[in-house]
Amino acid sequence: MRAKGLIPSPSAHLRKRLAASARAFSATARNPALLRAQLAFGATWTAEWAFTVAIAVVAFRDGGAAAVGLVAFVRMAPAAVLAPFGTTLADRFPRDRVLVWSCLIRAAATATAAAVLAAGGPNVAVYVLAVIATAAFTMFRPAHSALLPALCRTPLELTSANLVRGLIDSLSTLLGPLVAALLLELGSPAAVFATTAALSLASGALLLRLSYESSPRGRPRPLRRIVHETVEGFRALAHYRDAGLLIGLAVAQTLTRGFLNVFLVVVAIDLLGMGAPGVGVLTAAVGAGAVASSLGASMFVSGRRLAILEGIGVMLWGLPLTLSGAFPHELAVLGLMFVIGVGNALVDIGLYTLPARLVPEELHARVFGAKESLIALSVGLGSLVTPFAIALLGIRGALAVLGLVAPALVALAWRRLQTIDASIAHRDKEVDVLNKVGMFRPLPMPAIDHLALHVEHAHFTAGEDVFHQGDHGDRFYVIEAGEADVIGDGRLIRTMHSGDGFGEIALLHDTLRTTTVRARTPLRLYTLDRRHFLSAVSDYGSSAREADTLMLDRLGSFDPRSRPTG
Repeated sequence: MRAKGLIPSPSAHLRKRLAASARAFSATARNPALLRAQLAFGATWTAEWAFTVAIAVVAFRDGGAAAVGLVAFVRMAPAAVLAPFGTTLADRFPRDRVLVWSCLIRAAATATAAAVLAAGGPNVAVYVLAVIATAAFTMFRPAHSALLPALCRTPLELTSANLVRGLIDSLSTLLGPLVAALLLELGSPAAVFATTAALSLASGALLLRLSYESSPRGRPRPLRRIVHETVEGFRALAHYRDAGLLIGLAVAQTLTRGFLNVFLVVVAIDLLGMGAPGVGVLTAAVGAGAVASSLGASMFVSGRRLAILEGIGVMLWGLPLTLSGAFPHELAVLGLMFVIGVGNALVDIGLYTLPARLVPEELHARVFGAKESLIALSVGLGSLVTPFAIALLGIRGALAVLGLVAPALVALAWRRLQTIDASIAHRDKEVDVLNKVGMFRPLPMPAIDHLALHVEHAHFTAGEDVFHQGDHGDRFYVIEAGEADVIGDGRLIRTMHSGDGFGEIALLHDTLRTTTVRARTPLRLYTLDRRHFLSAVSDYGSSAREADTLMLDRLGSFDPRSRPTG
């Protein structure tokens, strides 16, 4: 018999999870800038799915299945090349402006395509405009991924934001094709293109004049360096190996997505005998799994073990393919496609949260742009390889073999994924303590995350001095645990507790220490050197104002007998 009150009841556990889910969504709802960015993402992604359906219909009417494949390739190939180049701009200029321009270019291209199609113009012009629209769209997600951390204050808020965006992504996967189907039934592809243009304009309008404090960009760099900066996104994946590993696993997932693009058609028509409608049914099962997983994941939004969750998600892309070959029955395959959708949502939470914390903020857009390029190439490669595998091994053999690629890579990386999660969990604790300091509280999440990365630890016994009045000051301190007394000219001024920071006056005014700080109890401190402290506080106006207010208050409460020098 379990002891009453020691083990939570199932209903209490469910209530706790539902509360966590509510917090995930309320974190977005309470942050106006974040909410607008999320709605803009939804409008953009719904437009892309609707546009993809409509352009495929135009191509099919023009030249059958071969034309559909050719147009899809022609749309993606330039995008794979342009994505890292275009997103480099988002590391040079305010990211919300880059997103607005992406929306405007896409709206203009799709509106013009609608006009050409409605007027009976040449389809070649429509395809050229589709390439332009796709290239502009390809810039959107990496730039949006780089913007989100700047709109958040805590790691938990960033995880929640990516979880909400994952749900929006899943819903758009269902809503976009449904909108296209309705408009195609009532009108024509031109009507879908016009709707895509309207949604793109709405997305751009939502992103106008976002209220947030962007990180300093330093001196403007010559445009001739943009090619070099584009390559830096790929170099960063090699330099920041943990981020490179996570994005590498995402490439394994999208390689499997390339396999799936072909298998959905072949399995539905040749293996299961479901006919052409079966392709849509299997695809819808993937979308349904993604929506269900996004909703379920909101109950586990603690931000812990995100690397492991991504690994599990990548495995869930491959294993269902292998099992589909082993159990080629309609209901079984439908369920397995649902599982693939579940895996998709798990991948996205970790993929868009962790690299943003493992790579310096000034490289975010370039890294996500490099990821977008690799993903486009891997989808194409997966689609290209699959027909050869089917010819060599048969449908069931190809499913079995290709489905094992992603799980095998995750198995090789498993221990490193555990290490990444442990490192992030440790940093989260440091961020929680730093967020208690008034002058750090206004900082955007990337800035305080960067501070946590450079935290050092110090311990003092009761009665030991941290520094003395008149000492040279080179570090800022935050109390992790314990109490400390502030002593000026031999008298007690105040007592500080966990979450209090001190030592800023000497650093900001470049003077000597104005007081002595002594451990009242055993003391555990976080310390930051002058360079990292000043770069955080001085480079952000909101933080600098908080620091000025705090200094005036502290200097007002104690005036040293001699001329103040610290």
